[in-house]
Amino acid sequence: MTRIFSVILFLFLFGVRAVFAQQDAGVWVQVEAQPSLREAQERAQAYANALPDVNGFRLNSGWYAIVIGPYLRSDAEQVLRVYRAEGQIPADSYIAFSSSLGQQFWPVGANILNRGVVTPPVENTPQPEPSISGLTPEPSDETRSQALQSERLLTAQERRDLQTALQAAGFYNATIDGAFGQGTRRSMGDWQRFNGFDATGVLTTAQRKALMEDYNAPLISVGMERYSDPQAGIDLDLPLGVVGFDRYEAPFVHFKSTNDLNAQVLLISQEGDKATLRALYEVMQSLEIVPLGGPRELRGDRFTLEGRGNGIVSYTEAVLGDGQIKGFTLVWPEGDEARRVRVLAAIKASFRTNDAVLDAGAGADAEQGIDLVSGLQVRKPRLSRSGFFTDANGTVLTVSEAANSCSRITLEGDQELQVAWSDTDLGVAVLRPSSSLAPISIAEFSADRPRIQSEVAVSGFSYQGALGAPTLTYGQISDVRGLNGEDGVKRLALAAQPGDAGGPVFDDAGQVVGMLLPAPSDGRTLPASVSLAATVERLNTVLEKAGVSGQSSQSTAEISPNELSRRANGMTVLVHCWD
Repeated sequence: MTRIFSVILFLFLFGVRAVFAQQDAGVWVQVEAQPSLREAQERAQAYANALPDVNGFRLNSGWYAIVIGPYLRSDAEQVLRVYRAEGQIPADSYIAFSSSLGQQFWPVGANILNRGVVTPPVENTPQPEPSISGLTPEPSDETRSQALQSERLLTAQERRDLQTALQAAGFYNATIDGAFGQGTRRSMGDWQRFNGFDATGVLTTAQRKALMEDYNAPLISVGMERYSDPQAGIDLDLPLGVVGFDRYEAPFVHFKSTNDLNAQVLLISQEGDKATLRALYEVMQSLEIVPLGGPRELRGDRFTLEGRGNGIVSYTEAVLGDGQIKGFTLVWPEGDEARRVRVLAAIKASFRTNDAVLDAGAGADAEQGIDLVSGLQVRKPRLSRSGFFTDANGTVLTVSEAANSCSRITLEGDQELQVAWSDTDLGVAVLRPSSSLAPISIAEFSADRPRIQSEVAVSGFSYQGALGAPTLTYGQISDVRGLNGEDGVKRLALAAQPGDAGGPVFDDAGQVVGMLLPAPSDGRTLPASVSLAATVERLNTVLEKAGVSGQSSQSTAEISPNELSRRANGMTVLVHCWD
């Protein structure tokens, strides 16, 4: 009885009265949030099997929250304390307001928003007396005078944070300056009114806490924490609830996803100069984690890269200073933009460096591969085929499949190409470079019709670039017509690879007598030693429609294998089709 009387006296002396947030609609205990509806439904079912009053709502961020309630504010706080103490809900569960909740998904077909509160499942027991440490329990509410007094103790940054939170909630649209003028007071009053409090224009301690918890919910949900890496010389806040340290592999510190959100973080730390910075800028753009879509900029001693596509959004920035390059990459799934923006802003604002730099030999014993850069997968094209130069401006003949439904078409040197003409019936495309090229050699088309059984060679990237140069595959002309006797196509006795398609077919004089076509796509499987090629006559017709004149050759003198290889290497190119 003495302890209860002490609590009552304590509350009386501080003039505290219980104010129930959102008296009609009540408040909630948010226990969990999931990025997908399926996962949220499974978790809601698990909680409902053990606890009463479990509901699920879609959040404004696009995530799905599992909540318990609705209760009066004091009842909700008691539920939060008891369930936390019993270990029935996570330790980071918190009070949430109806304003943050959208459409209800659990229980299916329910719609209990604004239907009033329910009786809590736990008894409302009195709170203990203040501890001997001198700390007193935080009052559930304050008078306006008390709220002003506690407000004066806020730091300048805390005042700016409150304005930022009001702005994010849609109640404030002025300058973030930490000055609580008429505009800020009006915004505070609007927030209070919207959330069921008395609109005094001065937030109480509890209200400030509720506002900041709601604002920081996206960061809390991913476990933003301070992280220090003495080897890389970088300190920053990271979403350690969804990523964890994986390994060092210079110049990167790798953090891999620890749940099904599939987020990823890299820290960048290396010695270098402007040339190193530019090289890193180019390398980063070749990686799968930096999709092609998105703005990017290299300026002076820094660069930024944003990539969007293939289900992810990535952001990279790096800065050169005092001979060191420091930076980071954040990779986040598409569709979770609200949290991504908050996490990215927190990383940027918290990023600090010191003189340490990652050892250039870190991770030297890691898995190696030609398609890996410091353990990161190099972005690969959807399809790669051969082609060849047909004029001095760098116009390329290739197969249609190398240009169909591509978001981007490039040569191996990253030179972009555009489709100038395509003959889908024949399966041939003419590609024009975005800027003029200077080919080492161009195709010289034979004016004579090749004879059956004559020797030919196809120049192509048999292994789609793995060897770095085209190879020559030798064979013979089996027939001057196609498999069904059609003109414009000839049959070769030659074992080609898929990557050879689009490559030029040479006679023994080094003249182009055709272009290798891909294997039929109508379900037929040809013998390994049978290939098809488009004739020179059909190729010249396609070039003319594209506004290009093929170069003819009258020479019939046989050339050496070395000379044929030189000509082939000078005109054969690798064409990449990118998604």
